Amino acid sequence: MYPDFPLDPSVPHGAAGAYWVGPRYLAGDDGRLYDTVADTLAGLGWTSLTIVRGRHEPGEATEDRQVLRSTVLHISPDNLRWAQWSLADEPFHLGGRPVAWQVSARADTSSPLAAWSAYFTPDVPGEAVADFLVALDARDEPAVPLAGPELVLDAVAAHGWLRDIEHPHAAVDPAFTSRFSLGGVGSLIQDGDPRALTTGPGEAGLAGWQAWSEPDPGAPYLWVASFGASVPHDLVAVFAASLSSTVPVLRRVLPEATRERLLRAPAV
Repeated sequence: MYPDFPLDPSVPHGAAGAYWVGPRYLAGDDGRLYDTVADTLAGLGWTSLTIVRGRHEPGEATEDRQVLRSTVLHISPDNLRWAQWSLADEPFHLGGRPVAWQVSARADTSSPLAAWSAYFTPDVPGEAVADFLVALDARDEPAVPLAGPELVLDAVAAHGWLRDIEHPHAAVDPAFTSRFSLGGVGSLIQDGDPRALTTGPGEAGLAGWQAWSEPDPGAPYLWVASFGASVPHDLVAVFAASLSSTVPVLRRVLPEATRERLLRAPAV
């Protein structure tokens, strides 16, 4: 890797050459978070549905119709798991960033309600979301827990992340820019556990995994990921292992906030 290899400032970011970059958790999504995940799901045989909402004024030509909202929904062959691209559909925000992908699963098809949901904002590396979905697809029972929370911390520790001495269920990257933590989740995080519906104002919610990247203290988050309390820890561990992986990723578009922190080498 060549940390001092300059990017040509005269070339627009979207048109720059390709680079192998690291660390992955600071590399962003290359502006392809939808494509990366959607291609993965198509390869797994998931069905995609597009819902378009718009406004059609009387006498207005069809081509002039105003599209107000659109959602793309991907559904697994067994109908037990689904992923929704919600960035164009008035998403809610996590840490000031809009949710781009919402992934959900249920125990069986007799209930329309999800047993759990996970949420990913733009600039979460697409490789990590894709690996999470591949692991989810491979599970026979997507809502049954198979391991404890230590699996998540072990996954990032194996790649050099540090355990937080003051918070035993948290870990941070060596440069203290990104973090995994098990704790209370926000009220908008959907979960099938009935206790999630009985939390009163000011009360701590059920503990779920949260991950985020804050390149500089007090700066806007680069990305945020949030997992409902019922998301199996082994699935979160797959995401954590991929996110913290030391294997470089191919990028053409680098996040402005982390460009100078990335090790990079031209892809030739």
